[in-house]
Amino acid sequence: MYKSSLPRAVRSALSAPGVGASAVLLGCFALPASAQQPEPASEADKLETIVVTGSRIRRVDLETASPVFVIDKGQIEKTGKLTVGDLLQSTPVIAGGATATNGAVNNGGGTGAATIDLRGLGTARTLILVNGRRLAGPAPDVNAIPINLVERVEVLKDGASAIYGSDAIGGVVNFILRKDYQGIEFGVDYGIADADDGQRKGVTMTLGHSSDKGSLMVGVNYHKQDSVSAADRKFSREALYLSSGSVSAGGSSRTPRGRIFLPADLIAQFNCPASAGGSVTRIPGASGASLSDYRCYNGAVDAYNFQAVGNLELTPQERGSLFVVGNYRLSDSVEAYVEAFHNKTRAAFAIAPLPFDARNDNVLISRDSIYNPFGIDFGRSGDNDSGNAFALRLEAVGNRRASTAVSTDQINMGLRGGIGNTSWQWDANFTYGGFSQSRLFGGYIFQPNLINAVGPSFIDANGVPTCGTPTAPIAGCIPVNMFNPTETPEGVALLSAPYRTNLNYVQREAEVNANGELFELPAGVVSLAVGTSYRKEYQNFSPDFLATALPPDYTNCLLAQDACTSAVVGSYDVKEVYGEAFIPILRDVAFAKTLNVTLGSRYSKYSTFGNSTNSKFGVEWRPLDDVLVRGTIAEVFRAPTISNLYAAPASNAPTFRDPCIGVTSPVGANANIDRACANVPRDGSFQGPPNGQTTGLVAGNPNLRPEQGKAFTWGLVYDPSWLEGLSTSVDFWRFALNDNISALDVNTVALQCYTAGNLCDYIHRFEADGQVFYIDQPTLNLGRLDAKGADFGIKYRLPETRFGTFRASLDATYTAQFNQLIRDNNGAPTGTIYAAGQFNRQLGNYARWRGLGTLSWELGNFDASWTTRYVHGFDLGTLRPGGESADGTLPNVVVNYGATTYHNLQFGYRIEPINARVEVGVDNAFDKQPPILFQNNVTNGNTDPVTFDTVGRYYWARFSIKF
Repeated sequence: MYKSSLPRAVRSALSAPGVGASAVLLGCFALPASAQQPEPASEADKLETIVVTGSRIRRVDLETASPVFVIDKGQIEKTGKLTVGDLLQSTPVIAGGATATNGAVNNGGGTGAATIDLRGLGTARTLILVNGRRLAGPAPDVNAIPINLVERVEVLKDGASAIYGSDAIGGVVNFILRKDYQGIEFGVDYGIADADDGQRKGVTMTLGHSSDKGSLMVGVNYHKQDSVSAADRKFSREALYLSSGSVSAGGSSRTPRGRIFLPADLIAQFNCPASAGGSVTRIPGASGASLSDYRCYNGAVDAYNFQAVGNLELTPQERGSLFVVGNYRLSDSVEAYVEAFHNKTRAAFAIAPLPFDARNDNVLISRDSIYNPFGIDFGRSGDNDSGNAFALRLEAVGNRRASTAVSTDQINMGLRGGIGNTSWQWDANFTYGGFSQSRLFGGYIFQPNLINAVGPSFIDANGVPTCGTPTAPIAGCIPVNMFNPTETPEGVALLSAPYRTNLNYVQREAEVNANGELFELPAGVVSLAVGTSYRKEYQNFSPDFLATALPPDYTNCLLAQDACTSAVVGSYDVKEVYGEAFIPILRDVAFAKTLNVTLGSRYSKYSTFGNSTNSKFGVEWRPLDDVLVRGTIAEVFRAPTISNLYAAPASNAPTFRDPCIGVTSPVGANANIDRACANVPRDGSFQGPPNGQTTGLVAGNPNLRPEQGKAFTWGLVYDPSWLEGLSTSVDFWRFALNDNISALDVNTVALQCYTAGNLCDYIHRFEADGQVFYIDQPTLNLGRLDAKGADFGIKYRLPETRFGTFRASLDATYTAQFNQLIRDNNGAPTGTIYAAGQFNRQLGNYARWRGLGTLSWELGNFDASWTTRYVHGFDLGTLRPGGESADGTLPNVVVNYGATTYHNLQFGYRIEPINARVEVGVDNAFDKQPPILFQNNVTNGNTDPVTFDTVGRYYWARFSIKF
């Protein structure tokens, strides 16, 4: 289905007059030959020049020093995909934890956005371009690009900071837009899962007109996707855990009947086993008014299955787009152009009701509440920590949910043309990008009301439950029975508090480019591209005052801790200048049909940190006509984002395994353990957080430096003349990145403190029992990242037969190494994450092999294709000292997973009399289920929804017609 390289025949076809002009990227407009260049000296010079992603030099060749993966419009249509994010999910070069499968990411997703993570280096290290210009947004959402506007997608698998600036570390994804379209095109799409859910509908329309003076194309795109419930899929309907060597259907200890932790004298009355952890729960059906209504907590039967009560495997989305692309020739040598699109997206998520924790939420349940049968305080109020934990699932408030409205605008306009009777062309343009997101959250509680409702209360003279004391009643407050909330519905109703967040991001850029020929050498013409730009970016994330985290520790706000966040406001500007030269060294000599080098450099001056200069060297050597040997060495960098720099402290809830679980080392025996496990009992009874998560506190850092590193590629392309239609390629790659910008992972902090005494100041525990209060996760230039591997591609068009034309292709990526060295804020190494061949809960999935194979057939008006996507087996957990364990209780547990292969089938028929086409298809034809990774390792549906299909077998159909 997808191309990894373009064979000789394709290069010639795209270089033909009238085709090459439509392939020009970066706004480089090809004027008529008489206005482009002097009379050519050879037949090759008659071919129209184009620009390929990864360079700004106009050339005839599409195969250059940099490897580029291409998905054209015909291939896009045969996938049946309605969004760009779904389209790119199958690309083998994508790894890690990006939300490329955005609809399947519910817990932590549900915004409708899709981001791209090339090589697994992180979404912030992948540059997204539209016709060579940056797509705006704090994390550019490729789903905002109307899919019927895309002519093709070019994925540069090489570092390109010298060409494009910051972020182009792991590579570049460049969406090339259609243009010069003539006529009307209308299409409708429909899809539905085999389980009779997840229905989708789509409509597209494109209108275009072209003339000698210019062209205009406008279009609309609408698509709606229904949700899929986790309860409706076998692999996700239960919350599955791996603990103590066994798999069980469990869930959260925050249950609707509560998990109540009691001091020794009270818990002794219940004679509970050690597995209860010193806690009790209300007996089903009991009122909770007396101690006899409670029994020992038993996780095997009492754990709350949050998967079955509203969690989603596919989130609902609805989006509409409008676009316009046009150009108008002002004179023989000057043309005006505009490329613009507007997208609106509505999406949602839903997760289980709010898990309330009196200690973490800074709420004190008073011993003097009329509903408290235990006669002791629970939770805390500031420094007043009762030492008694109280956890509850607030089903009475309803599911947590959010609806998201997103608006994305991208406008590029400018002038371009030629300079006299020369080969030189210029382009002056201005780009505006705007991104706005508004989110409305529900299912949360107003903390001040809750504090009053669970504080002291009494029965007044009229027999009415009243908040406060007889001498100081609290008006407008109804006491809430946290031990059985269903008995006080009026009080619970007063707690509900929806809130909003708003995010606005604006990007403005002015750019001037020029390129052309300098002079001729014996081996060919030396070409040059130069340019300068000015870009300013501004971000304002403003949460509702209810959800704004409050000092001094920023872990709480006026809502439950789950909702607390912080504002991010800031801006920066950057001035840049670049130059790139193409130099032919040898031509038509022994062992060198051609030998070319490319040199490029970019100087960037940021208002936030200063200067950065990055250069690139590329070489192309053809010892024979059929063989291209290529390689690049590139300096790369990433500037800190506005969030990296200016984010105020905000809490999150990462998956966490406390290294102090079961600790028996006496105080004073090991200084590192003493610091890591402060206040933790040393009798082996400590069980860590009851829900497998903790509170992390992330904050920006205005003193961050940019990431700096190098990217290397070297490889070979073989297009044998003895076998027409065959093209093969192999490219090896390596990335070495220093000063990584990242927030410390809570597990890294805890393990480093426990094993080496590092980062201990970031851990904050409660004095009463040693449970983690929160762990600081500062954003730092943490260390070094080393990754290497290889890309393989083969494409073969078989000779035409009476049975039709067959084509086969295979693209694969192998990840040999992915090591992330972590340092503390003093620069000392604190450990290394070895992610290759692993699923890492912090970084994502790094299966060593990923592949995409396609077999297609065409005969007359009929066509069909069979596509397979392969994800190699991987390990969950590691045996390395201090490494992550797949087991929620036992250390150093490794689970091995086999390979996963998906099969997609497509069949099409062209109805010539009406110029229409019908397509039908089935994705995941054999209903392959995703591997179970367990809830103690993931946060979405027991699996990795970024890598694996969570919907199952899916049928789709499309009808399109052209006039």
